Amino acid sequence: MKKISMLLLSAVLMCGLASPLLAFDVGNTECIAPANPGGGWDFTCRQVGKALYDLKLVPGPMQVTNMPGAGGGVAYGYVISKRSEDANLLVAASTSTTTRLAQDKFPGMDKDMVRWVGALGADYGIIAVGKDSPFKNLNDFIEALKKDPSQVAIGGGSAVGGWDHFKVLIAAKAAGVKNLNKVKYIAFQGGGEAITQVLGGHIQAYTGDVSEVQGHLESGGIRILAVLADERLPGAMSEIPTAVEQGVDAVCPNWRGFYMAKNISDDAYNYWADSLDTLYKSAEWKQIMTDNGLMPFFKKGPDFDAFVNKQVTDIRELSKELGIIK
Repeated sequence: MKKISMLLLSAVLMCGLASPLLAFDVGNTECIAPANPGGGWDFTCRQVGKALYDLKLVPGPMQVTNMPGAGGGVAYGYVISKRSEDANLLVAASTSTTTRLAQDKFPGMDKDMVRWVGALGADYGIIAVGKDSPFKNLNDFIEALKKDPSQVAIGGGSAVGGWDHFKVLIAAKAAGVKNLNKVKYIAFQGGGEAITQVLGGHIQAYTGDVSEVQGHLESGGIRILAVLADERLPGAMSEIPTAVEQGVDAVCPNWRGFYMAKNISDDAYNYWADSLDTLYKSAEWKQIMTDNGLMPFFKKGPDFDAFVNKQVTDIRELSKELGIIK
């Protein structure tokens, strides 16, 4: 009798130990890229899917489905209406996603209709000027904006109210600049066109991403006044100060990450968050980041959800201030 009791106890303990591991059994996985092949979201799905399989974090190759439309809105609505309980589905997202959500570009949908699982890399925002600019540091630039924001022409590759526009406004607001709606932002077809205008002296500053200016840094054509990151970036960028260290609390990563369906279990959510954590720390992912110009940035689970909430709130407030939304 005692022997049977011990066997039963052992079985109970084994089941208790095993249950967390068996709480979510990952199956055939899929990643939706809310755009045509070749863009940032497509890159995110394909590279992450391959790496997860190589690291044996998923049982088979991840299917990638391209679903363009409405700047990500088609995919967002599809997941909410058709795949709301699919725990094997990841959807690529970025700061473009949160910007559109903040500006109500996905009608009838909001950030709380999905679960934000993680981000594992970013292209950080910058504020740059021509090599001969009178602005020697970020504070020079900010003081000019405080004196008369309409007299400093700033160019970027997004539309008015887009992410490039908001990078400089987030920095200006953090530094106490008033009348943000008078900041003179000029929208160009892309970052390259805006940089050309800075190099030619036609505008005073450029707002964009690190990846867009690296070649011009090497040639000495422009100077970066501030990187909009928590801390200095590695490698050649380590000599360039952040806005934070210059007293301006502005951090603007164009992150690459994922959301998932709203009605998945916590076990499934935690599995994917931990899998992205494992992936981010791997040598494979570090090489992918190096090869593709991604900078360090990682958040998962509740921390990432809180980050998304703050980013949406900040962009919404600025959008209201500019009259983009009511």
